[in-house]
Amino acid sequence: MKQPLAFALRPKTLDEVIGQKHLLGDDSFLKRSVAKKTPFSIIFFGPPGTGKTTIAEAYARELKLHSVTLNAVTCNKKDLEMAVDEAKIWRPTILIMDEVHRLDKTKQDYLLPYVENGTFYLVGATTANPYISLSRAIRSRTKILEVHPLTEGEVVEGLKRAIAHPDGFEGKVSFDDDAIAFIARLSGGDLRFALNILEEAYVQFGDDGNVTLAQVQTIESVPNYAMDKDEEEHYDSVSALQKSIRGQDVDAAIYYLARLCVAGDLDSIKRRLLVTAYEDIGLGNPNAVLRTQMAIMAAEQVGFPEAIIPLGDAVIDLCLSPHSRAGAESIEGAMDFASKTPFHVQDYLKLTPVSLKEEDKYPYDRPDLWTKIQYLPDEYAGESFYKPKMSSTYEKALNETYQRLLQAGRSSDLAALKKGKK
Repeated sequence: MKQPLAFALRPKTLDEVIGQKHLLGDDSFLKRSVAKKTPFSIIFFGPPGTGKTTIAEAYARELKLHSVTLNAVTCNKKDLEMAVDEAKIWRPTILIMDEVHRLDKTKQDYLLPYVENGTFYLVGATTANPYISLSRAIRSRTKILEVHPLTEGEVVEGLKRAIAHPDGFEGKVSFDDDAIAFIARLSGGDLRFALNILEEAYVQFGDDGNVTLAQVQTIESVPNYAMDKDEEEHYDSVSALQKSIRGQDVDAAIYYLARLCVAGDLDSIKRRLLVTAYEDIGLGNPNAVLRTQMAIMAAEQVGFPEAIIPLGDAVIDLCLSPHSRAGAESIEGAMDFASKTPFHVQDYLKLTPVSLKEEDKYPYDRPDLWTKIQYLPDEYAGESFYKPKMSSTYEKALNETYQRLLQAGRSSDLAALKKGKK
């Protein structure tokens, strides 16, 4: 039985790999590693169908080292133990681990000492961000290389290679150029997806000797752009949504919202919009923050597909509202300061102060004094954490109050305040 095209046409050498010129150029790290016969543990990460596992296999083959290939989805502890035993015989060995992000922490910890002592070099492939999915210990012992989506031209190159290759169609059938271009456009940079369509078109229409655009269009017309919720593109889109709102690019923000809606991840959208509303708009337009909360509640109540309507309103509102990061920057600065300085509370602010004279105690019965009291510890009394902005009428009013209170001054001498001497 014939192997699938995507498997049968896997390149044997790094030079045969399509695309990824940033990783495979003559002066690249991988080529230098091979030339100097010095292997490394590496994690390749990027979208599906871009050649991660293919590069890993070609890397091992060019180093002329024994290799063991496992898939983290299906391998168990016994499989790992057998791989280690094999590596001890053929030391050093390259352990190629597909879907490496699927290894739980226990399995990652099991592999760690063998990576450290050189029993094998771990070469993993993953669609998930390794800075999130892999333990810090594994990351610190591997070189992380990003694999990019293929361009349409590179996908076209791969399709033409499959049509002519002895392990492909051997030139027995031709495809119109616009049919090949159409498949490449649909692929979203995923060569495996494109090869699957090509093979299906060959099976259905190849007997005629030529496959046309119209025939290919009957097989597939939906682009391969939908994101899985745990894939790198998804997290990138979440990040891009907030940055687009922050930059007040309403068209970009609506685009990234749409991408996330296609993925159907309402939870991530809700969380990111709420964080963005408070972080980037905040005191610049508190009403827009409240309207975002209401839009999120409406989206929860109606669900997809109707949820896109209130969410779209919220994104446009946030983009075009006055922006202020005063709240976020103020608390971030205070957090940084608090984490680096000793903790202290003025005695008169403590819940149950000990041995304080009555005149030095907090004046619960004197609201006229509350705005005159110094609340920061004496050693930090000169610190200022609130960073006012002037992005809206509302925030200008807040700043006027802030300046008035600054000018009035504060004191830690409560006895003097009570006597009206401060």
